[in-house]
Amino acid sequence: MKKQALIILLSLFTLLGQAQPSNLLSGLTTIQSGLKSKRVSSYDRSGGNGDNISQIKPGESRTIFDVSGAGIINHIWITIAPRPEQLNRTDIILKMYWDGNDKPSVHSPIGPFFGQGWNESYDYTAMPLSVGPAGGTGLVSYFQMPFAKGAKIVIENQADINIDAFYFYIDYVEMEKLPANTGRFHAWFNRQVTNAAETGENEWESLHKFGKNPDGADNYLIADIKGAGHFVGVNYFVQNPSIMWYGEGDDMFFVDGETRASIHGTGTEDYFNTSWCPRSVYLHPFYGYPRVSSHETGWLYRTHVYRFHITDPIYFDKSLKFSIEHGHANVLTLDLSSVAYWYTREATAVDPIPTKENRKFMPFIGAKEMIRWRHEWRLNNGNKPNLWGHEE
Repeated sequence: MKKQALIILLSLFTLLGQAQPSNLLSGLTTIQSGLKSKRVSSYDRSGGNGDNISQIKPGESRTIFDVSGAGIINHIWITIAPRPEQLNRTDIILKMYWDGNDKPSVHSPIGPFFGQGWNESYDYTAMPLSVGPAGGTGLVSYFQMPFAKGAKIVIENQADINIDAFYFYIDYVEMEKLPANTGRFHAWFNRQVTNAAETGENEWESLHKFGKNPDGADNYLIADIKGAGHFVGVNYFVQNPSIMWYGEGDDMFFVDGETRASIHGTGTEDYFNTSWCPRSVYLHPFYGYPRVSSHETGWLYRTHVYRFHITDPIYFDKSLKFSIEHGHANVLTLDLSSVAYWYTREATAVDPIPTKENRKFMPFIGAKEMIRWRHEWRLNNGNKPNLWGHEE
C-alpha cells in the first residue's frame, strides 16, 4: 500500500482507476521503503567535463536509456547542439519502448514532443512539459512513464548534419512490481497540409453560407487509439497561409467506436480554453499559447497551442479517436502538426509517423504573395486603376 500511495503521487494521470490526491504535495511527508531512485545521464564517465553524447551522424541512432525490471520514469531533461536554426528538431526522432516491445509506444520528432515547433525555440511553462532558458533550449518532461519489464529510449538523427552534442538526464524510480492497473505512456506525432473545401476557403461565410460537418469527415487526425485508457493532452502547431482566423474548427472525441462524437466542442480556441481569436502569449499549467503570430497580418504564419487534461482526462474502454476541423466544416488549407499524449492499459505500438520529406513545413506567406494575388484579382476585374478590393 505504501508503494501504491507514492506511485499515485508521482503519476497523477498514469494509474487507471486510482483516485487523485487532493494536494500535489500531500504525499511528500510519507517515508517509503522498497523504492530506489535511479538516473541514466550523459555524464562524462572519465570524471571530465565532456558530459554529452557527441557527433551523432546523419542516419545514426543511439540508445540513451535501456533498463530491465519495473519502474517509472518521472523526469527527463535534454539539450542539444547546434541550435534549432541549424539543426531542425523535427529531424531528430524520439522513440520509447516499454516492456520488451520491438515497436515504439512513443514516436515523435523531439522538438514537437517537448512543445517546440518548426526550426524554432522559445520558452514556455506547463505542468507535464516545459522548455526553458536560455531561449527554449532546455527540454523537460515530467510525464510519468511506467514499465514492468524494462524500458528503452532511442534517438535517431534524420538531419543532414551531425548532432554535435546531446545532453540528457533520465530519472526514474526502480521497484519490484508495478501496482495493478498501471497504464503505459504513449505519444504520437502527426502532420498534414489540409485540403480546402471545393467551394472555397469559406471561413466566416466570406464566400457563401456555411456548410456542415456533423460526423467529422475529413477532420485533421490527432489520435486514433485502441484499448482501454485515458487521453491526457496535445501540443498543436498551426502554420497558416492566410490572414483568415484558423480556429473555428470543432474538436471531436469519438469514444469506443462511435460514428458521431459524444464529446463535441464548439471551436479550436474553445477546446484550448481561450476565446475570441487570441494572438497573445499565455502560459498556464494546463493550457496556453507559447508561440503566436502577434506581429503578422491577421492570423498569418505560426501558432503553437497546448492543452493538457490533467484533472479532466478523456476516458475510454475500447478506443478513442480525436480529430479537429481545419476551419469550420474543414474549409481551410493549413499546415497542421500535433503530438498527442495518452495512457492505455497495455503498451502498444503507435502508428508510423510522417517521413522526413512529409514533415517539411511550408514556406511563409507574406505581403509579396498578397500583392501578387491582388494583381491577379485586378486583372480579372478589368484592371481599372481605381479598383479598391470590395468590388464583387
